[in-house]
Amino acid sequence: MPHLIAPSILSADFSNLRKDIEMINSSEADWFHIDVMDGVFVPNISFGFPVIKQIKKYAKKPLDVHLMIIEPDRYFERFKDVGADIISVHYEACKHLHRSIQSIKSLGLKAGVVLNPHASVSVLEDIVADVDLVMLMSVNPGFGGQKFIENTLIKIKRLKELMQKTGSEALIEVDGGVSLSNAVDLIHSGADVLVAGNTVFGSDDPVDMIAKLKNIKAGK
Repeated sequence: MPHLIAPSILSADFSNLRKDIEMINSSEADWFHIDVMDGVFVPNISFGFPVIKQIKKYAKKPLDVHLMIIEPDRYFERFKDVGADIISVHYEACKHLHRSIQSIKSLGLKAGVVLNPHASVSVLEDIVADVDLVMLMSVNPGFGGQKFIENTLIKIKRLKELMQKTGSEALIEVDGGVSLSNAVDLIHSGADVLVAGNTVFGSDDPVDMIAKLKNIKAGK
């Protein structure tokens, strides 16, 4: 399967958000990546239900909602109501992760689990076969524009091995510091979905940048 590109709305121009939504609609991007931060689980606050509802109003591609919040189970239904197609929760934020994943799936949504840079993929051994995607944070969560953590490439390979062992068909998503300089290595290592924020929205031609990320071939 060709890899997917999910531009991160966190890096968009919030003074003209509809313009950037239309840009993604017209590009080769596959998903809208939406980071939800509560200022507690991570040291930053982003946006909530009203903004996501407006994004969904104009978006023509799935909303990939990444919850960086405590007690995420309380809000799954509300995120569905405002348009989420995929909900991913942090391993560290869920006391009963299996229950959280099943709750998301019961709403008819895709369910993902997220690992911070310090976490070993081995903690997912008993859950990876139940999720639709695993997101590996390649920066410490909470802020855009951070430097890519190189160890992520090793973690992707380890995760791929774990998935083969358990029969998991989950997608591997990488979030943080993704650029043209590391995208080839990420795809070659086994990444299926690349989240790109500043790389896309900080470029002179975001549509062209998305096309370049989308059309990268692993190993070349």
